[in-house]
Amino acid sequence: MLGLPCEGLLFDNDGVLVDSDHGVDQAWSQWARDRDLPPAQVTAMVHGRRSADTVALLVTDPKERPAALAAIDRLEVEAAATTTALPGALDLLTSLPRERWAVVTSGVTALARARLTAAGLPNPPVLITADDVSHGKPAPDGYRTAAKKLGFAPERTVVFEDSSAGVKAGAAAGAIVIGVGRRALATDATIVVRDLRGLTWHDGVLSLAAADLLRS
Repeated sequence: MLGLPCEGLLFDNDGVLVDSDHGVDQAWSQWARDRDLPPAQVTAMVHGRRSADTVALLVTDPKERPAALAAIDRLEVEAAATTTALPGALDLLTSLPRERWAVVTSGVTALARARLTAAGLPNPPVLITADDVSHGKPAPDGYRTAAKKLGFAPERTVVFEDSSAGVKAGAAAGAIVIGVGRRALATDATIVVRDLRGLTWHDGVLSLAAADLLRS
């Protein structure tokens, strides 16, 4: 269990590599208030989902959705400056060969890049965003696409996720899924680590020997 054979590592962004919770709450709360929706209810449902999918759930008139989507995407990019790197993210990413890892996020491309830059993390060799897939998480499209671009079968990859939708997406793709953070304890992930500290990859094996395991 402490050594997982894998050829590629696929990371969700928010809640795994970066802490964007403050910006998410700020942006979605403002968006909710502008539409007379309860901010707490809205912010509770956005994690792991594409903004387009959340807007489709909350805006009943299809004609109003494009403007509503543009508004939240703008607010989130504006709030991206508050994003910070989560513990262990920088050390793990910079230790990996660039042809071995990818980021798969429910955010749009501009938002993903803004958050990674604000957090001081390296530019991903492969970045799959909401702009690149027809179906967002929990559909497996993003992880399958990332594995294909890296040149690996999804079954030979490990997915790192913090949300229920993301864990389901990784599992549906056929990957090994590791939950990250306390939020992941509410998912179906059988292995959950506190953060990315202590994880190492070498010669096709991901080692969890030094990780802080919350569930195994």
